[in-house]
Amino acid sequence: MLVNLGTPDATDYWSMRRYLGEFLSDRRVVDYSRWLWQPLLQLVILTRRPFISGKAYRSIWNQERDESPLLTITREQTEKLSERLETAYGDQVEVDFCMRYGNPSTDSVLRRLQARGCERILFFPLYPQYGSPTTATANDQAFRTLMRLKWQPAIRTVPAYYRHPAYLEALTASVREAYAAAESTPEVLVASYHGVPKRYLDEGDPYYCHCRQTTRLLQERLGVDDAAIETTFQSKFGPEEWVGPATVERVAELARQGRRHIAVISPAFSADCVETLEEVQQEIRDAFLAAGGETFTYVPCLNARDDHVAALEAIVRQELAGWL
Repeated sequence: MLVNLGTPDATDYWSMRRYLGEFLSDRRVVDYSRWLWQPLLQLVILTRRPFISGKAYRSIWNQERDESPLLTITREQTEKLSERLETAYGDQVEVDFCMRYGNPSTDSVLRRLQARGCERILFFPLYPQYGSPTTATANDQAFRTLMRLKWQPAIRTVPAYYRHPAYLEALTASVREAYAAAESTPEVLVASYHGVPKRYLDEGDPYYCHCRQTTRLLQERLGVDDAAIETTFQSKFGPEEWVGPATVERVAELARQGRRHIAVISPAFSADCVETLEEVQQEIRDAFLAAGGETFTYVPCLNARDDHVAALEAIVRQELAGWL
């Protein structure tokens, strides 16, 4: 089972409200006191935020299939991985995908796989770096389903894979290809990761450290010096201090410092989504150009690239050891 963050079913107010309500009610995502948070969420945030988020989703929506790009890409990843595993194992392995929030739900897909006769489940959160608001909550949701089953399948969860050689090779290749096709060679590669509150780091969440290590490993493979690559964080939400520097502020600062050509990559996302297609390619790009930048190169997520799917296959085969 591949699992990604999630997607609204549509971009209208009520679809967005359902999706955001589920997402922002997750204690792994927002861990404030429920007595304080839920009234604020239900009475204030969810009266306004669905309009803002709906507009962002409409700007990147897959109109042909009437679904979010994240859903389109995750399905394509699943289909390609299924083909590769069928070549290796025949009909011994079923491949499916789910979303932590929205549809297809974790519960429905787990039950569907069990109904097909799957007695051993490899649960694969598509987050290269471990984070409690991403990897952990995805695993939590799978375990909640198991708690309700009379007959539980055996289950394994895939750990963080940001150091896996095949993942790093695909990431490096994507940067080199984007640089080769760029209008002007970027002077700086900004590795922008989804941010988290700083206290998560203080409380032991390894996500920030995994992100910094990912950038360092990518830098080694690209063979560039420290001035040619940076780590930043995006998507700040709420009033408390988050890890930084903030991507939108840093790219503007780079422009003011005379860096006219930059590239941005989002290594924490396995598939392009609203945070990359709308936030990076629109908001962050606009901040760089408004501050005097000239060319902004976006390096797409690995999505359903053949080398990325090959990396996912390598990880799956490693984690299936002893089962097949």
